[in-house]
Amino acid sequence: MLVSILKTLKLAAAAPANPGASEFGFRDKLLCYLNEQKALAEAEIAGTRFTATRKVTRTNEAGEKVRVDAPRQVRKGWFTDGSGKMFFQLRHGNRPLELAKGMNAIAVDGLAEVPVIISSIIDATNAGELDPQLTAARDARRANFKPRAKMSA
Repeated sequence: MLVSILKTLKLAAAAPANPGASEFGFRDKLLCYLNEQKALAEAEIAGTRFTATRKVTRTNEAGEKVRVDAPRQVRKGWFTDGSGKMFFQLRHGNRPLELAKGMNAIAVDGLAEVPVIISSIIDATNAGELDPQLTAARDARRANFKPRAKMSA
């Protein structure tokens, strides 16, 4: 008697996890941005250079394509206005995130306070306090894109 191998296996319907596509995937992106900003601020306070990298494909001497780390530019999340006051902004894409009605920045006393502020924002993000603002920013960004035309089969 011949038994099917598939019948002996435990089958299930599953899909691979994609945290960026989940309902709260924007939290992960914001946390990556905040951790990078914190490292950048700490490096600037210490007087050292901060280098962020990304994976790129390059051709080596043998003509093979290989994945290597390449430096990339990181824009500071803090700035000083014309009157000399320092502010920190959260950004979603290329736009500042509105934290409260008409408020898009956090006042900071000096560069030494930036990592402390960022740690507080990380805690608020993990607690879900910024979810409404992130959802509104995501929806506003999605409204700018037109849906793709479906291809005929």
